[in-house]
Amino acid sequence: MMMKTRLWFVLPPAVLYLALTENMALNNIVVALLLGLLIVWLIRPPAIALNLRQLPQSAFATLQYIVVLLVDLFISGIQVARLVLSPNPALRQGIIAVQSTPDSELGTALSTHAITLTPGEMVLENDADGMMYTHCLDAVQSATQAPQAEAKRQNLLKKITAVVKVG
Repeated sequence: MMMKTRLWFVLPPAVLYLALTENMALNNIVVALLLGLLIVWLIRPPAIALNLRQLPQSAFATLQYIVVLLVDLFISGIQVARLVLSPNPALRQGIIAVQSTPDSELGTALSTHAITLTPGEMVLENDADGMMYTHCLDAVQSATQAPQAEAKRQNLLKKITAVVKVG
């Protein structure tokens, strides 16, 4: 079941308006929705098609992605703390190339964000072929683990973004 609409874009400005005014009266909710409609009419964002049959799988993949990201953040935080607090840190820093095969710009952005968020790693550049050039404090370990981590991340991101098609 596909549902193509621009109305989903009405909600963020309406919610923002309601949060800023701190007034949940019915007339204020109507004003918020009208303001959201006006913004959507002025900006005219692309219509999005929602595949509601994919929603449960997408929601579960989102939860998995968040758990994987939190575990990576925790483990990397401990590793970086050990490196920093060590009297003679054995830094093997360098730049590695990680091949990414995202289906969309959103997938690229989320994957880049997940890597950069992780302590000790930062994506420096994404090229047109999907290669992410990443600076790592421990380039040797990251080079061995990066392909599997990126494949897992891309698999989850494909499931997450399967519910939304822009255009």
